[in-house]
Amino acid sequence: MPTITPFLWYDTEAEDAANFYLSVFKDAKKISEVRSNGVGPWSVGAIAIITIELMGQQMTFLNGGPNHKLSEAFSFFVSCDTQAEIDHYWNALLQGGGTESVCGWLKDKFGVSWQIVPKNISELISHPKAMNAMMKMVKLDIATLEAAAKS
Repeated sequence: MPTITPFLWYDTEAEDAANFYLSVFKDAKKISEVRSNGVGPWSVGAIAIITIELMGQQMTFLNGGPNHKLSEAFSFFVSCDTQAEIDHYWNALLQGGGTESVCGWLKDKFGVSWQIVPKNISELISHPKAMNAMMKMVKLDIATLEAAAKS
């Protein structure tokens, strides 16, 4: 059966990004890597492509040079069961120079955008008061969203 794998273009940081995400996500693993044999723009032995798996999702990173930049137009959506999980991923992904945004969004130090949300976010924000509460948040707070949804 065919699969869809996100393929992200980095300048030279693909291996660093992969190692960072492998340290953030439990049960993450490196699937494969392609090191250069001197053909192409990479020096001998440098990582050209690296594939990892996070939470069951494979993703491939390319050291492709400075021609293309990552943007907020693409993000990873991390559904969390608890506030502790939200706090963990939020804090870990901001380490080393990430930036907070609004409504549960952040950008990590490599420029990848992430949404860190409760698993039931769609249900919660279907309530107007919960949607309004979320619009005022940076990191999402499950208890506040649930209380707003019930009011």
